[in-house]
Amino acid sequence: VQLVESGGGLVQPGGSLRLSCLASGSGLSLYTMGWYRQAPGKERELVATITRESTTNYAVAVKGRFTISRDNAKDTMNTVVLQMDRLKPEDTAVYYCNAALPTFDFWGQGTQVTVSA
Repeated sequence: VQLVESGGGLVQPGGSLRLSCLASGSGLSLYTMGWYRQAPGKERELVATITRESTTNYAVAVKGRFTISRDNAKDTMNTVVLQMDRLKPEDTAVYYCNAALPTFDFWGQGTQVTVSA
């Protein structure tokens, strides 16, 4: 499975960004897809996940501001989107796409999101 993120950048507090993850490989519809982030000097943390049944889970810090969605139209190519609204400076981090099964997972290279005036 290969994961390629896009859509990061610099945005002012209160603004919005839309991150996309293009996933390619076999059996993608079986994976739980997710977004994680890592700020400087901190550990990587969960932002949001979405299961094959489209059940979603959000970190408390982003609930109500971020929305995760996925397109399962093809089993070999999926797009996972993280819509981020009302961004805060503390959302600044490198955001990583993740594709997970119970016993292993895959990571993208990450995309930088900076929220600053």
